[in-house]
Amino acid sequence: MHNVKIGNDIIERVMKRRGRVHLFDSLDPKRTAFLVIDMQNTFVQPGSPAEVAASRGIVAGINAFAAGLRPLGGKVVWITTAVNHTRAGSEWDNFFDHFVSADVRQRTIEGLSPGHPGQKLWHELKPETDDIHIVKNRYSAFTPGSSHLERVLRSLRIDNILIGGTKTNICCESTGRDAMMLDFKAVMVSDCCAALSDREHLATLESFIQQFGDVMTSDEALAVLKKGG
Repeated sequence: MHNVKIGNDIIERVMKRRGRVHLFDSLDPKRTAFLVIDMQNTFVQPGSPAEVAASRGIVAGINAFAAGLRPLGGKVVWITTAVNHTRAGSEWDNFFDHFVSADVRQRTIEGLSPGHPGQKLWHELKPETDDIHIVKNRYSAFTPGSSHLERVLRSLRIDNILIGGTKTNICCESTGRDAMMLDFKAVMVSDCCAALSDREHLATLESFIQQFGDVMTSDEALAVLKKGG
């Protein structure tokens, strides 16, 4: 888990802009979903082609937060990434052709292929029967055509999006930004997110709290949800 703190200069800027640090005093848990992003073997397993080592340090926190949310009536949504790739090309040529180095390209293609063991949730995570599972094929699960996440959330009358998983600054941030653009109330659960470095993790939290949503620890988020229950 990343041991970082949002800078005082950022807090001062937020206070000047809106007069308060946190956006939400309470959130209705029955209209809340906890999105757990990319906590699959391709990103969590040691030695995997896209390993985020810090992601293993947030597993216990994710399990605990999910266990606290479910009895309040909230939904837990496990989101994984899979990209179809054939000899003719893939669903995301730009990514594989330009953003993945040649020495790990084939392993990345395999790890992100539907049905590959890399798609499985990390074995220490504790999904439950009533949880929702969504597959996306872009960084943001809200990008048009990436997944059916928005449709599922709208059908459940979800207004509030809590985000955990990996990487903080890539898929978590992309999904969180798009959630706000789609008029969801978005919260980054800081101790349930992981990046490749403290610096990248903190950069997302500091940007997010200024313009896109709230940033809370899991304890803070549960307290806000209990107020709204």
